[in-house]
Amino acid sequence: MMPYILAAIGVIILILLVTNIQVVQQSRAFVVERLGAYQTTWGVGLHIKLPFVDRVAKRVSLKEQVVDFAPQPVITKDNVTMQIDTVIYFQIIDPKLYAYGVEHPMSAIENLTATTLRNIIGDLELDQSLTSRDHINTQMRAILDEATDPWGIKVNRVELKNIIPPRDIQDSMEKQMRAERERREAILQAQGQKESQILVAEGEKQSAILRADAAKQAAILEAEGQAAAILKVQQALADSIKLLNSANPNDQVVKIKALEAFQAAADGKATKIIIPSEIQGLAGLAGSVKTIFSADDPK
Repeated sequence: MMPYILAAIGVIILILLVTNIQVVQQSRAFVVERLGAYQTTWGVGLHIKLPFVDRVAKRVSLKEQVVDFAPQPVITKDNVTMQIDTVIYFQIIDPKLYAYGVEHPMSAIENLTATTLRNIIGDLELDQSLTSRDHINTQMRAILDEATDPWGIKVNRVELKNIIPPRDIQDSMEKQMRAERERREAILQAQGQKESQILVAEGEKQSAILRADAAKQAAILEAEGQAAAILKVQQALADSIKLLNSANPNDQVVKIKALEAFQAAADGKATKIIIPSEIQGLAGLAGSVKTIFSADDPK
């Protein structure tokens, strides 16, 4: 009979030993009480608690947690009621404070978030509330982090997920945005037309400059051609005089050449030509010769 009793006692001891072995996983912590009072906090690893004396009062996750609270009604400084929902990112850094600091920590954080949000938004007007999300997030995170320190909670970040103004305000905002888009479109069209007109005027200016430059070049070329022609005539005249001088002409030849020059100068257009006395005789002789040749002309 005794062996059975010993075996039963051994089995009970083994069962008690097995049931009182606790393994704490990574990123978790166990708050242990002994006879109803806080004893210790178990970290990662294998732990054995005393049967009937020790008790795991709280199993705490040390990971960062996210809580999305329902939209809360808030009133702005200019008396506009909006619905705002927030997202809280927090982490438990002290399991003992978390276990004994506050009853129902999540409910406490939600209520604290709602009151903090109402206080901050109450100091802002509607436009400021819609454009100052970063400022609101920073203020809320600082206030919540300080308030939750006694609870062993660290608030890492606060985000305003949605800001929902009343329907009439939304309609007014949409109309304002539509008017702003139309204004920007009109400005862009006006700027496009202005740039187009500037480009056309610039093109006409460049065209006029090119035409003027072409006319200038043509005038220069024409003047250079006339100058070259005059230079060639003068050169030919100089060459002829040089050849005449080299031939050593007598006075009669010189007088005849002078008479030819007078005829060329008249060119049938002069009404009166004054002939020097020394070549008047040659003029008569030349007229007689011209008459003889005209008589012999078979016409």
